[in-house]
Amino acid sequence: MKQLLLTVLSCTVLLSPAFAADPVAQRQEIFKQYKQTVGTMAKTVKGETPYSKDEFAKLAAHLDALAQQPWQHFPAGSDKGKTDARAEIWSKPQDWKAAIDKHKTETAKLKQTAAGGDLAAIKAQFGATQKTCKACHDSFRND
Repeated sequence: MKQLLLTVLSCTVLLSPAFAADPVAQRQEIFKQYKQTVGTMAKTVKGETPYSKDEFAKLAAHLDALAQQPWQHFPAGSDKGKTDARAEIWSKPQDWKAAIDKHKTETAKLKQTAAGGDLAAIKAQFGATQKTCKACHDSFRND
């Protein structure tokens, strides 16, 4: 067991610099976490899974933390290779920043609303937050 752990840690250490040098991989990893978190939240909002105030609040807090992360991984020139990012991210930086700011604002509101526990309010704010995701995808992502 110790040998396996040492092997995994060694590989992680060796691969970390390569991963750190690839902004596309970094932002894609964060967006994978987004997808998982939002998917779990959506099931609750749709009534497919039972609502737990504490669990949903944790998910909303995690989403709010994620909302702070991917934007730094869009440096100039990272629109090449395997990415769905549109050139408008770099050619319209003010629009891109406005979309990010709107998303961060709505995600923070979702975190706050989730902490209150009112499921009807949570559903409304989840919808508002999702609209910011869609708006960004429509303008800045090739699907």
